[in-house]
Amino acid sequence: MKIQNVTDASFGRYGKVVTEFSYQEILKEMEHTPLPEDVVYVASVDVLEATSETEEVCRKGFGGLPIQIGYCNGKNHKLNALEYHRSSEIDIAATDLILLLGCQQDIGADDTYDTAKVEAFYVPAGTAVELYATTLHYAPCSADENGFRCVIVLPKGTNEDLPFKAADEGENRLLTAVNKWLIAHEEAGIDGAFCGLKGENVTV
Repeated sequence: MKIQNVTDASFGRYGKVVTEFSYQEILKEMEHTPLPEDVVYVASVDVLEATSETEEVCRKGFGGLPIQIGYCNGKNHKLNALEYHRSSEIDIAATDLILLLGCQQDIGADDTYDTAKVEAFYVPAGTAVELYATTLHYAPCSADENGFRCVIVLPKGTNEDLPFKAADEGENRLLTAVNKWLIAHEEAGIDGAFCGLKGENVTV
């Protein structure tokens, strides 16, 4: 599929490149995080949250909301699922990576989504992007054979285990964690997830 750049105008419907704060200390700490053959996500990492840059990320990135700083690392070439939050997410590329993105507005009334609408965007190492709350996303894809490392910044508590049972119908049947609505592709085999992605399980 065509791979665009986050500096292209077409990225504007999904998010923006962030330049309002520094994150070099955070990226330095990311060098010590694991890079497995599959994909690992850790929502909150003490050493990433303990840098002198965290307060500025909190204030300028989330208007003072309590935040968590974690990572998503690994090797991946498939879409597998799409998720969204009731908040923006800030991704900081510690390595080159590719994001597969869609719009929440394109989800059907039956909570299905046509994967033909997904667009791919290249994020160069050292670049931070804000993904808007209405942007569908999931684990990044590898830009090369070495895999990817990506800092993930979200409001504190996002992706924790749900303290209540998800609904059996309607949008909230998509809830798989706190502040996380997810639509999976059946090929991904994600336990308990609603398989509403229709079409190809996009590969890059």
